[in-house]
Amino acid sequence: MTLFFLSSGLFLGWSLGANDAANIFGAAVGSKMIRFRTAAIICSVFVILGAVVSGAGASETLGELGAINAIAGAFIVAAAAGFTVFWMSKLTLPVSTSQAIVGAIIGWNLYTGTATNPQILSKIVSTWILCPILAAAFAVVLFVLFRFFFNRAKFHLLELDFYMRLSLIVIGAFGAYSLGANNIANVMGVFVSVAPFRDLDLFGLIPFTGQGQLFFIGGVAIAVGVYTYSEKVMHTIGRSLFRLSPETALVVVLAHALVLFIFSSRELAQLLISIGLPPIPLVPVSSTHAVVGAILGIGLLKNARNINYRMLGEIALGWMVTPVVAGAITFVALFFLENVFMQDVGRI
Repeated sequence: MTLFFLSSGLFLGWSLGANDAANIFGAAVGSKMIRFRTAAIICSVFVILGAVVSGAGASETLGELGAINAIAGAFIVAAAAGFTVFWMSKLTLPVSTSQAIVGAIIGWNLYTGTATNPQILSKIVSTWILCPILAAAFAVVLFVLFRFFFNRAKFHLLELDFYMRLSLIVIGAFGAYSLGANNIANVMGVFVSVAPFRDLDLFGLIPFTGQGQLFFIGGVAIAVGVYTYSEKVMHTIGRSLFRLSPETALVVVLAHALVLFIFSSRELAQLLISIGLPPIPLVPVSSTHAVVGAILGIGLLKNARNINYRMLGEIALGWMVTPVVAGAITFVALFFLENVFMQDVGRI
C-alpha cells in the first residue's frame, strides 16, 4: 500500500517536470539555441542532484503549513495538486506547482479541522508577489551587464554563437539544480513525516537517509515528466509570451535560477545570519512566477508593446485558479476516501 500511496507524489513530480522544465530551458529551446532532447537530458540529471543534495530546506516550511499525519491524506493532497498541474499543462498554461500544493494542503487542513499557520501561509503567499518582482529586477540588471560586456567583447559571430550555447547549457544546469532543490518540497514534502523509508549506507560508505531516498524517487519522477510532456509548454514560455533572442534567453534562465537558489539554500541563509543579517526564508517558490517575471522585466526594458498581454492574462488567471481548484479537489477527495474507502486521512 505504501507504494500505491506514494504514486500520487510521483504523478505530481511528473506533472512538475512536464510543466516547470519550460522554466529552465523554454527560453533556450524557444530561441532554437538548444535542442529539446539536449535540454531534457541536462535538466533531468541536475534536477535529481538538486533534489537529493539540497532539497530538505524548503520541505520544512510546507510541514509547518500543514503537518499531514496519515499517508492516505498525503496521497490525496499530492494527487489533487498533481491533477491540477496536469490539467493546466493540458491547456499549455505554465502554472505554479507551489500554488497547487499549498492549495491542496489548505484543503486538507479545512477537512481535518487543522489550523493553518497564518504566519507560514503569509510567508509563502508573499513570495508569490516577491518572486516575479525579484526575477524581473535580476533580469533587468543582468541584461544591462550582459549587453555592456558583449558590446565590448567584439566576438566573432561564430564565437558568440558557441559561447551563447555553452552559457545556456551551464546556466540551465544551475537552474535545473535549483529547481530540484526548491521544488522537490512540492512533490514529496507532504510524505516526509509518513513515508516508512529507513536510512541506508550505500556500499557501506555513503549515507542515504530515508528523506534522501524519497527525494531521489521524486527527482526521477520529475525527470520522466521532462522527457514525456514538457516540449509544448517550453514553446509557450519561449515564444508565446515574448519573443526571446539568445541573449535575452540567457538572462531569463539565469535570473530564474538565482531566484530559486536564493529561496532554497541553507548555506546562504546561514551565511546571512553569521554576518548579522536576517535570513532569507527557505520557501518553495514558484518556478513559473520567476521565469515569467524575468521575461516581463526584459520585455518592459526593451519594448513593452512586444509583450503578448493576452497570454499574460491567461497565465495570471491560471495562477489565481490553481490553489482554489487544488484545495476544492482535495476536500472532496478526502471525503470519499474516508467515507467510501474507510481510510484514515489524518487528524480530525
